[in-house]
Formats: sequence, C-alpha cells, structure tokens
Amino acid sequence: MDRSLLLLTAALLLPTTALAEPTGSSGGVQALYPTKAAAEKAAKHFHCTGAHQMGDQWMPCAKHADGSGSHTPAH
Repeated sequence: MDRSLLLLTAALLLPTTALAEPTGSSGGVQALYPTKAAAEKAAKHFHCTGAHQMGDQWMPCAKHADGSGSHTPAH
C-alpha cells in the first residue's frame, strides 16, 4: 500500500479523542505526543514500554496493540 495512502487511512481512523488532554471527570490521557521521548515517558500509563510513530506524532507502546486495552490508560 502506498505510504501516503496508509498515513491518510490511519489519520482518518484515529479517533479525535486520542488528541484530547485530560478533561473533567473523563479521566482521559493524551495518546499522541510530538516526540518519541514524551511518548516513551507516557507508556507507563498504558502498562507498556517504548513508543511507535503515527504519522508525524508518537504514541506510547512499542507496537500499536501493546498496552492494556490497546491504548486505554490504566487507572
């Protein structure tokens, strides 16, 4: 699959809530980070280690499906 098409598809499928900062009582945790280091630091909230690139951003966990609940933060 063409890389640009793959990135576009991923961007369209990525829920907008993944970009949200924690708000009110929702308990949400940011899932996209501008740097690999920031995503690696946040990985502890997802019970995983490492980070992976998603477009021009970074997400916690070495692989997209790693972590508890596939990017559902631990409470």
